[in-house]
Amino acid sequence: MKIGLTTSVIQRGQTGIAQYVLALTRAFERHARRHQFTLFVLEDDFPLFDFARDIMQIVPVPERFRAPMDDIIWHQTQLPGLARKLQLDVLHIPSYRRMIWSRPCALVATIHDLAPFRVAGKYDWKRMLYGRVIARILARRQDEIIAVSETTARDIATFFRLPYKHMSVVYNGVDHTRFNPGSREEAKAAVAARHGIRDPFFLYVARLEHPAKNHVRLITAFNQFKVDTQSPWQLVLAGGDWHGAEEIHAKIKESPFSSEIHCVGFVAEPDLPMLYRAADIFVYPSLYEGFGLPPLEAMACGCPVISSARGALGEVVGDAAAIVDPENIATIRWQMTRLAKDADLREKWIAVGLTRIDRFHWQRAASATLNVYQRAIAKRRGIPAGVAIEDELSR
Repeated sequence: MKIGLTTSVIQRGQTGIAQYVLALTRAFERHARRHQFTLFVLEDDFPLFDFARDIMQIVPVPERFRAPMDDIIWHQTQLPGLARKLQLDVLHIPSYRRMIWSRPCALVATIHDLAPFRVAGKYDWKRMLYGRVIARILARRQDEIIAVSETTARDIATFFRLPYKHMSVVYNGVDHTRFNPGSREEAKAAVAARHGIRDPFFLYVARLEHPAKNHVRLITAFNQFKVDTQSPWQLVLAGGDWHGAEEIHAKIKESPFSSEIHCVGFVAEPDLPMLYRAADIFVYPSLYEGFGLPPLEAMACGCPVISSARGALGEVVGDAAAIVDPENIATIRWQMTRLAKDADLREKWIAVGLTRIDRFHWQRAASATLNVYQRAIAKRRGIPAGVAIEDELSR
């Protein structure tokens, strides 16, 4: 197959979609001898794909198309022509906001979540209009839709009115070569040296986005935890500023424990496993997720997890996390308190977490995604079921 993957939505590698695109591309490496992969990459993002340079074709996208609206225009006006010129069999667009109208080849799109339809105030009215009207129309132009969870598939059926027969659920994976239990002592020493944090700490990895990521309630729960326990525990927030970040910073500033709340910004891929290993408890009180990778990454690194079960989080973490109602501050504080006080309980959650994450592998996701590509090509070309796609493409 000649496969195209557009990557210009990864926002310099600092989003969940970026982790999806980069991890999937790495998992495709072992399939590069059998299939031809073409990556469409913004010029300044080239270093992020250095690992693929020798085995995949990289087509530059001019930097002037980086801004969201400009990028949408590029997808609609430039990308179809490139797909035809390169004679692609299938084009994969990993974001519902970049789905295209023209059909130069078989089209596959990944929809990670429809959280804006579930969380009031997540985006402004312009983005909501695009999602509710334009994206809904474009979704019907795709040959196959990948949903990253059953929850997202149900949301697609509900909000886009798309039949389930056009969708495939392909779970995200965990990179077990990076996220695994390592030396906790080394991790603690590294975090102490870099961030000056030497006391036990709760960790939350998510972009600073209000209200969707629920930082404000978490900070309130942490304040109450500190008052109740008089303990030295700290709170570490890892993630870059996003929509509504000013609300989060204001809440930290007014906290009587502001000196014990640390915003460490976006954490680069090589440093993230160390941060998970150093954390004593991982908290993830998000209001809604279409999947939710950070809790799994924390589990893989041997960190006990407190999590919301909203959206797909219950589906993903299963019974391997201490569950909270993200809108109930008392339940967040209660779980933080009981886990902080009970080392045996933390060890229990570590053990069940390490068992849980064995279900999630990027190689498994890559293989399933390749199968979706084949179905999309067969659908576009009218190839009967049971006929080998490779045989048809070689004619």
